[in-house]
Order: sequence, then structure tokens, then C-alpha cells
Amino acid sequence: MQTTESQDRVVYWGTGRRKSSIARVRLVPGNGQIVVNNKPGEDYFNRIPGYLQGIKAPLETLGFENEYDILVNAHGGGLTGQADAVKLGVARALCQQDPNNRQPLKTEGYLTRDPRSKERKKYGLHKARKAPQYSKR
Repeated sequence: MQTTESQDRVVYWGTGRRKSSIARVRLVPGNGQIVVNNKPGEDYFNRIPGYLQGIKAPLETLGFENEYDILVNAHGGGLTGQADAVKLGVARALCQQDPNNRQPLKTEGYLTRDPRSKERKKYGLHKARKAPQYSKR
């Protein structure tokens, strides 16, 4: 997490992770656009519109909906994991912008990393927990 100032343009950084997804998020003063991997957010997260609302949720909690553009570099995992990683990255960048933002974001649960990940497959089983069919005889 780092703040960069160049020619009166302040950039706030935040990194979010979820499952095997990693999102590097930059908050830049702007008008509320979302760009993920050089594509508009509407095109990248095109399947479920709830992804974009989730990404904007930390900004809406603080009342900054149309004050910052969200620039994201995301990789790994699927769309759901990447969307949750971006949400965490946005929240962390907002904490960097003003330390007083931490309390409302923490209360809403935006600063908590979801620790759940895929359970590994065990030998003798078909999947992580699925066992072969049992036959008594």
C-alpha cells in the first residue's frame, strides 16, 4: 500500500486477495469509472451485475461513489474471487486515503479477508471429501 503524488494527482493503492485471486487496486480522483485489466468494469464483470455493486460498496459506505476511479489489475481464480479481491483492495486503499475511514469500513466487514480456499484432494478419495461408493458385500 503506497501513495504516489505526481502533478497534483494522488493515487491510493490497495491489494486484495480471495481464494487464488489477487487484485492490485488504484484509486485515482475521477468520476466513478471502474477499469479492470484495461477493460471497462461492465465488460469484465458482465455476468452478474452484483459484482460491480460489491466493488463500489466501500465507496458508497463513505459517500465517495463518484469521486474516485477504480483501476484494477486482477489475475488468478474466477470472476467471483476477483470481484471479492477488488472489493478488499478498494477498502484498503480507502483506509490509506484517510485513517478515519477504517472504522466504518471495518464495521461493514469490508476489511476482513475471507480465509476460505479450496480444500486439497486426499488420496483414496475422488475429491476432497467424496469417497468411493461403499458396498458391504
